[in-house]
Amino acid sequence: MRLTTKGRFAVTAMIDLALRQEQGPVTLAGISQRQHISLSYLEQLFGKLRRHEIVESVRGPGGGYNLARRAEEVTVADIIIAVDEPLDATQCGGKGACEGTKQHDGHCMTHELWSTLNQKMVEYLDSVSLKDLVDKQRAREGAAPAVLRDRRTESPAVEPVRAVPLGPNSIFNMASS
Repeated sequence: MRLTTKGRFAVTAMIDLALRQEQGPVTLAGISQRQHISLSYLEQLFGKLRRHEIVESVRGPGGGYNLARRAEEVTVADIIIAVDEPLDATQCGGKGACEGTKQHDGHCMTHELWSTLNQKMVEYLDSVSLKDLVDKQRAREGAAPAVLRDRRTESPAVEPVRAVPLGPNSIFNMASS
């Protein structure tokens, strides 16, 4: 089981949209540039998101996309399902005919395990709202960066103490003493 780029990109783009929609409609070109996702790929994803009434488009100059619902009403599961991302860990794709099985019911020995995993994944993704992800991102952006500061470019608060030589100050004076 894996989540493909379609689902990952859709969730990433939706977080970007939700973070910026307060300033007006968000353009796909802007999302594309900030998130390094192909514009044509975003157009496909947002067409599906619009059909599922997760986003709405605004035409004309200054147009773009807004959320069609409040961020707390949109879940990660909604987004992934809208872009047709399958969440299935079974071999049979939920059809009940696992490949390479000799079982009488058509399921492999681990079918129930993977079916339960599917159910748990959907439950979890349905419990995470877009607002939750936006809040986490805003908190992350407000946190102090985890990089060392370059103190060479900062002006010192205290004048550095200069060492005063106790003996001769040149190699030639040292040799003569």
